Amino acid sequence: MTESDVTSESVVSTETISTDAGDARITWHPAAGKARLVLAVSHGAGGGIEARDLKALAQVLPDHGVTVALVEQPWRVAGKKVAPAPKTLDVGWRGVWPALTEPGLPVISGGRSAGARVACRTATELGARAVLALSFPLHPPGRPEKSRAQELLGAGVPTLVVQGGNDPFGKPEEFPDGSYELVEVPHGDHGFAVPKRADITQEQASDLITAAVVKWTTSLR
Repeated sequence: MTESDVTSESVVSTETISTDAGDARITWHPAAGKARLVLAVSHGAGGGIEARDLKALAQVLPDHGVTVALVEQPWRVAGKKVAPAPKTLDVGWRGVWPALTEPGLPVISGGRSAGARVACRTATELGARAVLALSFPLHPPGRPEKSRAQELLGAGVPTLVVQGGNDPFGKPEEFPDGSYELVEVPHGDHGFAVPKRADITQEQASDLITAAVVKWTTSLR
């Protein structure tokens, strides 16, 4: 089932996908010209695709040959307030993957927070070209001993982490050495919000995120 909204820039379409975890939803933001990649990104456990970083990527990346697919997990589509267990999130992501590959382009598996963990856990299995991990939750706040580093290190494909400098789920300096790239958003929290007293504005923080992802996706050619 698809609904389209024609804008001055592109045709944004919404597609409902049946998965073993329930109905998921993909909002497609097509590349402005010839697409070379699909960037599929999902939300975290506490929010949806309206997150500032996901919205910014959907606005900017299509002008650089990347179709952006914003994926809403079944629990979110169903209107539930609490995300299910990680295994169920993985089931939902696997269920939308065939639709993400339908355009016949390499797919970057991505997400923010819990969505980033899903992308890392399933990347090799699903044949993702790369992983984009936004605000990767390295550990629960105040519990560095509960590290999830192995999920990130085990992604098995080129990986970009974009992390806020003040993220309570893991500051950039806490991340272990690995074969991934890491870009810091100075002063950013888990949602990449920066305080007014910071030497970077919210707009500049958003520009930093999108510029880093544009540069990285270009290197994946």
